[in-house]
Amino acid sequence: MIVRTITRCSRIRKVPSFQPPLQRMKQRAHSTSTGSTATTPTTPSPASILGAFTNECDKIAPNFEVDGSQIRILRTPSEFYETLKSKILAAETRIFLSTLYIGKTEHELISTLQQALRAKPGLKLSILTDALRGTRESPNASCASLLAPLVSEFGADRVEIRMYHTPNLNGLRKKCIPKRINEGWGLQHMKLYGVDDEIIISGANLSSDYFTNRQDRYHVFSSKEVTQYFYNIQNAVSSLSFLVSPDPQLPAGYTLEWPSSNSCPSPLTDSQKYISHASSVLTPLIQASTTSNSTSSNPQANTTIYPISQFTPLFPSTSDTSTELPLLTRLLTFLNSPTTPSSWTFTAGYFNPSPTLTSLLLHTTSKNNTVLTASPHANGFYNSPGVSGMLPAAYTLLLRKFLVAAQKIQGPSPSITLREWKRGTVNEPEGWTYHAKGLWVSFPTQSSSSSSTETPKPAITVLGSSNYTKRSYTLDLETGVMIVTRDPELQERLRQERDGLGEWASEIGMKEFQSSERRVGLHVRIAMWIVGVVGGAL
Repeated sequence: MIVRTITRCSRIRKVPSFQPPLQRMKQRAHSTSTGSTATTPTTPSPASILGAFTNECDKIAPNFEVDGSQIRILRTPSEFYETLKSKILAAETRIFLSTLYIGKTEHELISTLQQALRAKPGLKLSILTDALRGTRESPNASCASLLAPLVSEFGADRVEIRMYHTPNLNGLRKKCIPKRINEGWGLQHMKLYGVDDEIIISGANLSSDYFTNRQDRYHVFSSKEVTQYFYNIQNAVSSLSFLVSPDPQLPAGYTLEWPSSNSCPSPLTDSQKYISHASSVLTPLIQASTTSNSTSSNPQANTTIYPISQFTPLFPSTSDTSTELPLLTRLLTFLNSPTTPSSWTFTAGYFNPSPTLTSLLLHTTSKNNTVLTASPHANGFYNSPGVSGMLPAAYTLLLRKFLVAAQKIQGPSPSITLREWKRGTVNEPEGWTYHAKGLWVSFPTQSSSSSSTETPKPAITVLGSSNYTKRSYTLDLETGVMIVTRDPELQERLRQERDGLGEWASEIGMKEFQSSERRVGLHVRIAMWIVGVVGGAL
């Protein structure tokens, strides 16, 4: 168990259930540090640091205790795809998938789902995607038209396809904003890939580039309780979403319906009542419980998993109970204590952290920190036609502003190094894009050798769908996890994951930003301003 430095009752987090009922989490015990060889207050041990931090986290989000061996880290897009397919084919009772979209030509994935459903008559499939992204190409082939035939073949009692529509886009705004850019007003952005009692949590969507040459992160959790928790999250959002029904008489091949089983109005007809109901459904699921007193049923557990969710569009502005931004804020604030020696690596394919996170990163007291982001040549919008082609330049401008701010706050040699990930050039042979996001935090120990070439092992990591932007915290639906571990083997796997991503990155500074290739035109700056004015976000 994670060592607790503050004496208090042992306790279990109970997360209220959504249909079907959530199985209770493993009970957890807390202990105090009593060794006579404790470090001095100015240099606390990693164990005491983790204990103090988890005490803070327990007040914000639900948690699960597991053994580090229950978490497997995948490293490549192909490994992610092959693992997903193999788990689908081995499914016994349920498959549930939450993603932004499934590529309209992903016939192999659909065939894999069909094989599994044909082989197991009791197997059920539920899929949740975004309505705007999933129907963008209609009436031509789209995500929705790809999935609707599954309902025709296996029936609505075995296959349910849902599509979430943001309440931020309705009325005149929905009529006037073109399809290509209307996604800027909010999306279903969660990535949850569950089969039976295992789940893959990732930032990857389900399309060919994410299976071949678009780098992301992928953690497999072999835990019935963790899987059930996220199954309930998907079910909750699905109950607030449109239902895809096949209709071969229509050119698109499907209809989007608001079923009578949904206990609230559509977000397109009454967004306020919709939000009010949504908040009542989601709040019990994502908040920490204060129920206490019991001992752990898994005394070997050495890792705590905190599910973190950001559902801001589904809460009234005065009562947002989302947990991701509060927990990340707590983590970075905790690391900014001068008595907490640490180092961190923050990564995002689209680098534009929210103002809160940006300030905390810039004012860090941690040493040897790294920001890892996509090179313009590894940005999925590089050389894209239309407005989206401006995005790589926009992110370049934002990264340059971050470096200028870091040097202003910390001096000419800040504790933060900027590195850009590049593996070829997108849309060229052997070219990859970068879509990974997350945070790794390490706590150097006194026994660490200063001459060692091995990088420190992370004890904390954050991963999931979020890009940690203003958009993530105002417009989109996000979910993921924070992992806190004292398992040395899991820490080593996290180190390999972080350093493996860094192998394709190189350091950049003001010299690179001053090159002609990095100049950002006035049209890009104006476009960024307009997006903000009309209520969108990068």
